Amino acid sequence: MAILCTTTSPAEKEHEPKQDLEKDQTSPLIFNPSLLNLQSQIPNQFIWPDEEKPSIDIPELNVPFIDLSSQDSTLEAPRVIAEACTKHGFFLVVNHGVSESLIADAHRLMESFFDMPLAGKQKAQRKPGESCGYASSFTGRFSTKLPWKETLSFQFSNDNSGSRTVQDYFSDTLGQEFEQFGKVYQDYCEAMSSLSLKIMELLGLSLGVNRDYFRGFFEENDSIMRLNHYPPCQTPDLTLGTGPHCDPSSLTILHQDHVNGLQVFVDNQWQSIRPNPKAFVVNIGDTFMVIENILRK
Repeated sequence: MAILCTTTSPAEKEHEPKQDLEKDQTSPLIFNPSLLNLQSQIPNQFIWPDEEKPSIDIPELNVPFIDLSSQDSTLEAPRVIAEACTKHGFFLVVNHGVSESLIADAHRLMESFFDMPLAGKQKAQRKPGESCGYASSFTGRFSTKLPWKETLSFQFSNDNSGSRTVQDYFSDTLGQEFEQFGKVYQDYCEAMSSLSLKIMELLGLSLGVNRDYFRGFFEENDSIMRLNHYPPCQTPDLTLGTGPHCDPSSLTILHQDHVNGLQVFVDNQWQSIRPNPKAFVVNIGDTFMVIENILRK
């Protein structure tokens, strides 16, 4: 499982990776892992072509660590980040100030949600055309190469109005018994928003501009928080938890669990990023790459 936060400016919108759309009007497949795992084979819709699947036996990507507590972070970190962004766009931040207990609570409650019966999770079912809610794979949207995963996505707006958008979302969508869920993820989103602004400051320095250059633009950011769950699969060699894609947003901050699965396509080969419970994986999205290219000209 993994917790993903994608930060955008108020003008950006999230997009899903493109796949072949369902052309007929047949009833969509229901992705219910507890039932599908009772079958001897997975449905064909989840089987991926061999040429599109990353290899298991791959090298580990050399991803730099950025220590946000270091007094030298504003001196050395921008140079290291600039080099990483030029090569592949990934780096890890440690000593980031997000409490270990908050991260542990977020993972614990995520596991609790995805352990619920399907009917309970479907109370938060994502509606067509929306980016928030519960989604069981991409069934109903695509007909082939479906990812073997469930997600719960919700929006956070750092508009300085004092609103508790995440906390209200959980209570309004799933009921008052999920008030604690909402409180934890409200706190988590606020921590990610603060962390994203720190990272944006270093990105500004790495591009040779003032550290506050991006703060005015991203301070009142809109973010999508996504909880990703990859259930056990009886034939894991046939499917993928998430297909190859690019992140269209400005910044992605990811916290992995202990399972190694994150891979990045660099130098014409897939390379892995090993899980580190004390670090967040930071990925520069397509939108920020455009900004970066403009500033470098």
